[in-house]
Amino acid sequence: MSNMKWAGVMPAITTPFKESLEIDFEFLEKHVNWLVDHNARAIVPLGSLGEGATLQFEEKVSILEHCVKSLGERAPVVAGVSSLSTAEAVELAQRAAAVGCRGLMVLPPYVYSTDWREMKAHVSAVLGATELSCMLYNNPIAYGTDFTPWQMEELANEFPLLEAVKESSGDVRRITAIKAVLGDRLAIFAGLDDIVVECVSAGASGWIAGLVNALPRESVELFDLARSGQVEKAAELYQWFLPLLRLDTVPKFVQLIKYTQEKVAMGSARVRPPRLELEGDELRIANEIIEAVLRDRPKGNQ
Repeated sequence: MSNMKWAGVMPAITTPFKESLEIDFEFLEKHVNWLVDHNARAIVPLGSLGEGATLQFEEKVSILEHCVKSLGERAPVVAGVSSLSTAEAVELAQRAAAVGCRGLMVLPPYVYSTDWREMKAHVSAVLGATELSCMLYNNPIAYGTDFTPWQMEELANEFPLLEAVKESSGDVRRITAIKAVLGDRLAIFAGLDDIVVECVSAGASGWIAGLVNALPRESVELFDLARSGQVEKAAELYQWFLPLLRLDTVPKFVQLIKYTQEKVAMGSARVRPPRLELEGDELRIANEIIEAVLRDRPKGNQ
Protein backbone atom coordinates (compact mmCIF):
# COMPACT_ATOMS: atom_id res chain seq x y z
CA MET A 1 0.00 0.00 0.00
CA SER A 2 1.07 3.58 -0.61
CA ASN A 3 1.60 6.40 1.87
CA MET A 4 -1.21 8.45 0.31
CA LYS A 5 -3.90 9.25 2.88
CA TRP A 6 -7.31 9.18 1.20
CA ALA A 7 -9.46 11.18 3.63
CA GLY A 8 -10.87 14.65 4.15
CA VAL A 9 -11.75 17.43 1.74
CA MET A 10 -9.84 17.41 -1.53
CA PRO A 11 -10.75 20.25 -3.91
CA ALA A 12 -11.26 19.42 -7.57
CA ILE A 13 -9.69 22.70 -8.58
CA THR A 14 -10.80 25.00 -11.35
CA THR A 15 -8.30 26.04 -14.01
CA PRO A 16 -7.77 29.83 -13.98
CA PHE A 17 -7.44 31.69 -17.26
CA LYS A 18 -6.10 35.10 -18.22
CA GLU A 19 -8.09 37.38 -20.53
CA SER A 20 -6.24 35.72 -23.42
CA LEU A 21 -7.56 32.35 -22.12
CA GLU A 22 -4.02 31.20 -21.46
CA ILE A 23 -3.56 29.52 -18.08
CA ASP A 24 -2.99 31.94 -15.21
CA PHE A 25 -0.23 30.08 -13.39
CA GLU A 26 0.39 32.88 -10.92
CA PHE A 27 -3.18 32.72 -9.66
CA LEU A 28 -3.18 28.91 -9.78
CA GLU A 29 -0.31 28.82 -7.30
CA LYS A 30 -1.97 31.37 -5.04
CA HIS A 31 -5.28 29.48 -5.16
CA VAL A 32 -3.95 26.02 -4.30
CA ASN A 33 -2.01 27.39 -1.32
CA TRP A 34 -5.09 29.26 -0.12
CA LEU A 35 -7.07 26.02 -0.24
CA VAL A 36 -4.40 24.18 1.75
CA ASP A 37 -4.30 27.08 4.22
CA HIS A 38 -7.96 26.21 4.87
CA ASN A 39 -7.17 22.54 5.50
CA ALA A 40 -7.68 20.97 2.09
CA ARG A 41 -5.96 17.58 2.38
CA ALA A 42 -4.88 17.34 -1.26
CA ILE A 43 -5.35 19.19 -4.53
CA VAL A 44 -6.98 17.51 -7.54
CA PRO A 45 -6.32 19.28 -10.85
CA LEU A 46 -7.56 18.33 -14.34
CA GLY A 47 -10.97 16.95 -13.43
CA SER A 48 -14.27 17.86 -15.05
CA LEU A 49 -14.39 21.08 -13.03
CA GLY A 50 -10.84 21.83 -14.17
CA GLU A 51 -12.02 21.89 -17.81
CA GLY A 52 -9.60 19.08 -18.55
CA ALA A 53 -11.18 18.33 -21.92
CA THR A 54 -10.28 21.81 -23.23
CA LEU A 55 -6.64 21.69 -22.11
CA GLN A 56 -3.80 20.64 -24.37
CA PHE A 57 -1.63 17.76 -23.14
CA GLU A 58 1.38 19.92 -22.29
CA GLU A 59 -0.89 22.43 -20.54
CA LYS A 60 -2.07 19.63 -18.28
CA VAL A 61 1.49 18.67 -17.43
CA SER A 62 2.37 22.31 -16.76
CA ILE A 63 -0.58 22.66 -14.37
CA LEU A 64 0.60 19.59 -12.45
CA GLU A 65 4.18 20.90 -12.35
CA HIS A 66 3.11 24.28 -11.00
CA CYS A 67 0.86 22.74 -8.34
CA VAL A 68 3.56 20.34 -7.14
CA LYS A 69 6.27 22.99 -7.12
CA SER A 70 4.10 25.56 -5.36
CA LEU A 71 2.80 23.24 -2.65
CA GLY A 72 6.00 21.33 -1.97
CA GLU A 73 5.40 19.08 1.02
CA ARG A 74 2.33 21.02 2.20
CA ALA A 75 -0.17 18.73 0.48
CA PRO A 76 -0.17 16.02 -2.20
CA VAL A 77 -1.29 16.66 -5.76
CA VAL A 78 -3.65 14.07 -7.26
CA ALA A 79 -3.75 14.28 -11.05
CA GLY A 80 -7.04 13.79 -12.84
CA VAL A 81 -6.34 11.42 -15.74
CA SER A 82 -8.66 11.24 -18.71
CA SER A 83 -8.27 11.35 -22.44
CA LEU A 84 -9.88 10.32 -25.68
CA SER A 85 -7.28 7.55 -26.00
CA THR A 86 -5.86 5.00 -23.61
CA ALA A 87 -2.32 5.70 -24.82
CA GLU A 88 -2.56 9.40 -23.95
CA ALA A 89 -4.13 8.65 -20.56
CA VAL A 90 -1.24 6.31 -19.76
CA GLU A 91 1.29 8.95 -20.87
CA LEU A 92 -0.39 11.59 -18.70
CA ALA A 93 -0.31 9.26 -15.68
CA GLN A 94 3.40 8.67 -16.23
CA ARG A 95 4.13 12.38 -16.65
CA ALA A 96 2.15 13.08 -13.48
CA ALA A 97 4.37 10.66 -11.59
CA ALA A 98 7.49 12.18 -13.14
CA VAL A 99 6.64 15.73 -12.00
CA GLY A 100 5.96 14.65 -8.42
CA CYS A 101 2.22 13.97 -8.12
CA ARG A 102 1.42 11.55 -5.33
CA GLY A 103 -1.85 10.16 -6.61
CA LEU A 104 -4.05 9.70 -9.67
CA MET A 105 -7.80 10.13 -10.10
CA VAL A 106 -8.58 7.76 -12.97
CA LEU A 107 -11.51 8.72 -15.19
CA PRO A 108 -13.18 6.81 -18.02
CA PRO A 109 -12.22 8.01 -21.51
CA TYR A 110 -13.94 11.06 -22.91
CA VAL A 111 -16.86 10.48 -25.30
CA TYR A 112 -16.59 6.70 -25.68
CA SER A 113 -18.67 4.61 -23.32
CA THR A 114 -18.87 0.88 -23.84
CA ASP A 115 -18.89 -2.52 -22.09
CA TRP A 116 -16.94 -3.65 -19.07
CA ARG A 117 -14.28 -5.49 -21.10
CA GLU A 118 -13.21 -2.30 -22.85
CA MET A 119 -13.62 0.00 -19.84
CA LYS A 120 -11.66 -2.40 -17.66
CA ALA A 121 -8.85 -2.50 -20.22
CA HIS A 122 -8.70 1.31 -20.30
CA VAL A 123 -8.65 1.97 -16.55
CA SER A 124 -6.38 -1.04 -15.96
CA ALA A 125 -3.80 0.45 -18.32
CA VAL A 126 -3.80 3.66 -16.28
CA LEU A 127 -3.90 1.92 -12.89
CA GLY A 128 -0.86 -0.13 -13.87
CA ALA A 129 1.10 2.67 -15.52
CA THR A 130 2.80 4.03 -12.39
CA GLU A 131 3.50 3.25 -8.76
CA LEU A 132 1.17 6.01 -7.57
CA SER A 133 -1.86 5.47 -5.38
CA CYS A 134 -5.07 5.66 -7.41
CA MET A 135 -8.69 6.72 -7.06
CA LEU A 136 -11.30 5.43 -9.52
CA TYR A 137 -13.79 8.09 -10.59
CA ASN A 138 -17.33 6.79 -11.05
CA ASN A 139 -19.58 9.36 -12.71
CA PRO A 140 -22.16 7.62 -14.90
CA ILE A 141 -24.19 10.81 -15.31
CA ALA A 142 -21.34 12.70 -16.99
CA TYR A 143 -19.37 9.89 -18.64
CA GLY A 144 -21.97 7.23 -19.45
CA THR A 145 -19.88 4.57 -17.72
CA ASP A 146 -21.07 3.10 -14.43
CA PHE A 147 -18.53 1.10 -12.44
CA THR A 148 -20.45 -1.33 -10.23
CA PRO A 149 -19.22 -2.41 -6.78
CA TRP A 150 -18.37 -5.84 -8.21
CA GLN A 151 -16.30 -4.29 -11.00
CA MET A 152 -14.53 -2.14 -8.41
CA GLU A 153 -13.79 -5.32 -6.45
CA GLU A 154 -12.32 -6.93 -9.56
CA LEU A 155 -10.03 -3.95 -10.10
CA ALA A 156 -9.08 -3.74 -6.42
CA ASN A 157 -8.08 -7.41 -6.41
CA GLU A 158 -5.79 -6.89 -9.40
CA PHE A 159 -4.36 -3.48 -8.48
CA PRO A 160 -3.24 -3.02 -4.86
CA LEU A 161 -2.61 0.67 -5.53
CA LEU A 162 -6.27 1.27 -6.28
CA GLU A 163 -7.10 2.68 -2.85
CA ALA A 164 -10.13 4.95 -3.29
CA VAL A 165 -13.22 5.67 -5.34
CA LYS A 166 -14.94 8.96 -6.06
CA GLU A 167 -18.62 8.07 -6.16
CA SER A 168 -20.67 10.52 -8.24
CA SER A 169 -23.65 8.42 -9.27
CA GLY A 170 -25.93 10.64 -7.20
CA ASP A 171 -27.26 7.56 -5.39
CA VAL A 172 -26.09 7.47 -1.79
CA ARG A 173 -27.02 3.76 -1.66
CA ARG A 174 -23.97 3.10 -3.79
CA ILE A 175 -21.75 3.82 -0.81
CA THR A 176 -23.33 1.13 1.34
CA ALA A 177 -23.29 -1.21 -1.67
CA ILE A 178 -19.55 -0.65 -2.19
CA LYS A 179 -18.94 -1.26 1.51
CA ALA A 180 -21.02 -4.44 1.39
CA VAL A 181 -18.82 -5.82 -1.38
CA LEU A 182 -15.40 -4.39 -0.48
CA GLY A 183 -15.61 -3.59 3.22
CA ASP A 184 -12.95 -0.98 3.97
CA ARG A 185 -10.71 -1.99 1.05
CA LEU A 186 -11.43 1.30 -0.77
CA ALA A 187 -11.79 4.74 0.76
CA ILE A 188 -15.05 6.19 -0.56
CA PHE A 189 -15.33 9.86 -1.46
CA ALA A 190 -18.46 11.89 -2.03
CA GLY A 191 -18.28 13.23 -5.56
CA LEU A 192 -21.30 15.55 -5.66
CA ASP A 193 -21.47 18.56 -3.36
CA ASP A 194 -25.16 18.46 -2.55
CA ILE A 195 -25.20 14.97 -1.02
CA VAL A 196 -21.99 15.18 0.99
CA VAL A 197 -23.60 14.91 4.43
CA GLU A 198 -25.68 11.91 3.33
CA CYS A 199 -22.57 10.27 1.88
CA VAL A 200 -20.63 10.77 5.10
CA SER A 201 -23.52 9.24 7.05
CA ALA A 202 -23.34 6.22 4.75
CA GLY A 203 -19.61 5.83 5.31
CA ALA A 204 -17.69 8.18 3.02
CA SER A 205 -14.31 9.19 4.43
CA GLY A 206 -13.62 12.03 2.00
CA TRP A 207 -15.07 14.57 -0.38
CA ILE A 208 -13.83 15.62 -3.80
CA ALA A 209 -15.42 19.04 -3.55
CA GLY A 210 -16.36 21.80 -5.99
CA LEU A 211 -17.68 24.87 -4.16
CA VAL A 212 -14.64 24.57 -1.91
CA ASN A 213 -12.85 26.54 -4.65
CA ALA A 214 -14.74 29.61 -3.41
CA LEU A 215 -15.66 28.68 0.17
CA PRO A 216 -13.01 26.38 1.65
CA ARG A 217 -13.57 27.25 5.30
CA GLU A 218 -17.26 26.37 5.21
CA SER A 219 -16.64 23.26 3.12
CA VAL A 220 -14.08 21.81 5.51
CA GLU A 221 -16.19 22.76 8.53
CA LEU A 222 -19.26 21.05 7.05
CA PHE A 223 -17.34 17.88 6.32
CA ASP A 224 -15.70 17.81 9.75
CA LEU A 225 -19.04 18.32 11.53
CA ALA A 226 -20.62 15.51 9.52
CA ARG A 227 -17.67 13.15 10.13
CA SER A 228 -17.61 13.84 13.86
CA GLY A 229 -21.34 13.15 14.22
CA GLN A 230 -22.33 16.70 15.18
CA VAL A 231 -25.65 16.26 13.43
CA GLU A 232 -27.45 19.44 14.45
CA LYS A 233 -24.52 21.76 13.70
CA ALA A 234 -23.89 20.01 10.40
CA ALA A 235 -27.58 20.28 9.45
CA GLU A 236 -27.63 24.00 10.20
CA LEU A 237 -24.54 24.72 8.11
CA TYR A 238 -25.73 22.37 5.34
CA GLN A 239 -29.08 24.14 5.09
CA TRP A 240 -27.31 27.45 4.61
CA PHE A 241 -24.82 26.03 2.10
CA LEU A 242 -27.12 23.86 -0.06
CA PRO A 243 -28.25 26.53 -2.56
CA LEU A 244 -24.58 26.92 -3.53
CA LEU A 245 -23.72 23.22 -3.31
CA ARG A 246 -26.49 22.47 -5.79
CA LEU A 247 -24.63 24.59 -8.37
CA ASP A 248 -22.15 21.69 -8.58
CA THR A 249 -24.73 19.33 -10.08
CA VAL A 250 -26.04 21.14 -13.18
CA PRO A 251 -24.61 21.25 -16.74
CA LYS A 252 -23.04 24.71 -16.29
CA PHE A 253 -21.43 23.85 -12.95
CA VAL A 254 -18.01 25.06 -14.14
CA GLN A 255 -19.33 28.50 -15.04
CA LEU A 256 -21.33 28.72 -11.81
CA ILE A 257 -18.49 27.71 -9.52
CA LYS A 258 -16.04 30.03 -11.25
CA TYR A 259 -18.56 32.86 -11.01
CA THR A 260 -18.90 32.15 -7.28
CA GLN A 261 -15.12 32.39 -7.00
CA GLU A 262 -15.26 35.78 -8.68
CA LYS A 263 -17.99 36.92 -6.26
CA VAL A 264 -15.75 36.14 -3.27
CA ALA A 265 -12.73 37.75 -4.98
CA MET A 266 -10.81 34.49 -5.33
CA GLY A 267 -10.75 33.85 -9.04
CA SER A 268 -12.27 34.79 -12.35
CA ALA A 269 -15.42 33.66 -14.15
CA ARG A 270 -13.44 33.10 -17.37
CA VAL A 271 -13.97 29.74 -19.07
CA ARG A 272 -12.71 28.23 -22.32
CA PRO A 273 -15.07 27.65 -25.25
CA PRO A 274 -17.22 25.78 -25.95
CA ARG A 275 -18.18 27.01 -22.49
CA LEU A 276 -19.16 30.66 -22.35
CA GLU A 277 -19.61 32.88 -19.32
CA LEU A 278 -23.11 33.24 -17.92
CA GLU A 279 -25.31 36.05 -19.19
CA GLY A 280 -28.93 37.18 -19.24
CA ASP A 281 -31.40 35.36 -17.00
CA GLU A 282 -28.86 32.68 -16.10
CA LEU A 283 -26.48 35.29 -14.76
CA ARG A 284 -29.24 37.15 -12.94
CA ILE A 285 -30.55 34.00 -11.22
CA ALA A 286 -27.05 32.83 -10.30
CA ASN A 287 -26.28 36.24 -8.88
CA GLU A 288 -29.42 36.21 -6.75
CA ILE A 289 -28.65 32.77 -5.35
CA ILE A 290 -25.00 33.51 -4.59
CA GLU A 291 -25.62 36.94 -3.09
CA ALA A 292 -28.44 35.64 -0.87
CA VAL A 293 -26.22 32.88 0.52
CA LEU A 294 -23.21 35.15 1.02
CA ARG A 295 -25.40 37.74 2.76
CA ASP A 296 -26.24 35.16 5.43
CA ARG A 297 -22.73 33.72 5.63
CA PRO A 298 -22.02 32.36 9.12
CA LYS A 299 -20.00 34.69 11.30
CA GLY A 300 -16.33 33.93 11.39
CA ASN A 301 -16.39 32.84 7.74
CA GLN A 302 -16.26 36.25 6.12
